[in-house]
Amino acid sequence: MTAHEFQYLSGFRNHHATEALPGALPKGQNSPQRCPYGLYAEQFTGSAFTAPRERNLRSWLYRIRPSVAQSAYRPMESGRIRTGPLSGATSDPNQMRWDAPPIPQTPTDFIDGLMTIAANGDAAAQSGCGIHVYTFNRDMDERLFYSADGELLLVPQQGTLLLRTELGLITAEPGEIAVLPRGLRFKVDAAAGTTAARGYVCENYGSPFELPGLGPIGANGLANPRDFQTPVAWYEDCAGPFELVAKFGGRLWVAETAHSPLNVVAWHGNYAPYKYDLRLFNTINTVSFDHPDPSIFTVLTSASDTPGVANIDFVIFPPRWMVAEHTFRPPYFHRNLMSEFMGLVYGEYDAKAEGFVPGGASLHNCMSPHGPDAATFHKASEAELVPEYQGDTLAFMFESRYLFQPTAAALEADFRQRDYVDVWQGLRSQFDPNRP
Repeated sequence: MTAHEFQYLSGFRNHHATEALPGALPKGQNSPQRCPYGLYAEQFTGSAFTAPRERNLRSWLYRIRPSVAQSAYRPMESGRIRTGPLSGATSDPNQMRWDAPPIPQTPTDFIDGLMTIAANGDAAAQSGCGIHVYTFNRDMDERLFYSADGELLLVPQQGTLLLRTELGLITAEPGEIAVLPRGLRFKVDAAAGTTAARGYVCENYGSPFELPGLGPIGANGLANPRDFQTPVAWYEDCAGPFELVAKFGGRLWVAETAHSPLNVVAWHGNYAPYKYDLRLFNTINTVSFDHPDPSIFTVLTSASDTPGVANIDFVIFPPRWMVAEHTFRPPYFHRNLMSEFMGLVYGEYDAKAEGFVPGGASLHNCMSPHGPDAATFHKASEAELVPEYQGDTLAFMFESRYLFQPTAAALEADFRQRDYVDVWQGLRSQFDPNRP
């Protein structure tokens, strides 16, 4: 690989134009009778043709061979991957928590290492999401993947990913995220220095992720559009056979191609993969008393048909100053209309004394009570409220309006903590009517 392969174009949902060979982009029209270098023109769309201009997503690809040059698909075993709605599954009001899934002991690539923890909504109706974890210790080599059911938001927790996509190369390390559009073909390898990788995936069945509105915050703050990066054109021109695995209609299908599908020499448009460094998030917090709602930590949101009620919000809890006066500083006890799936990339989460580990996860469904464990409550209630920098931590949340259904594999997993509810049993009555 040459150095230019890891350059990026900046700006969230900008219209980009990039070519790996000079003059590969046609001038003046998108689909000329003869494209430069004998390439084929192909449009890649992520919205209806008639979507409003500000929500219209499409890119023109100029490739060595068109995507249709492949064999017929045939169904294959779906492994531990599931899709909402889950057949026979039940939405469960119990609070749930898992340790980090173990790294495989045998050679396992990204596809085989995917495991669905929970799902909600209905992929066919383009609502809701699936939550997966991945563990792998082997590159995908001559194997590629795409999801027709939803876009994929990857949150690395261990190991750096090298994502080889139709539209270019992306590296993503812990502390960064990568978003791969619905239908994009790609493969996941371990970057140099990484032998095994683990992380989280949100498969968004609904409207594509976008930046949240800022409202009274104003023009600046949270995730800035200029900090999102999209890859430059990159291609490989090599013979196969290659295996193309598609997630379509809730199951896996496979086809073969005689050439690499990663053969896009040039492209322009706004429907493309992107990455974002979560360390660039401009955190907002209180400088007086009490708690702002955790929505101030929203990085990306997928809108639903109800304004202000998200299909999915992607929220982070990054390093930040805690300065609130006369306030219980950890997250408060609450019951929420939204259902919450949480993960921890590194460090410690301030609402839990122990048990919530990097690579682990928790699930608190709609109106299921949750909050700090007993040890955290007692410690925070007596702490001296001096300014404190809460560093070396990165937790996140996928929050959805729909009830999550845990999969059978997640419920039965050896790394599930079946005693999670016990963390609140030490919260005994402190009420004394004679002591105001």
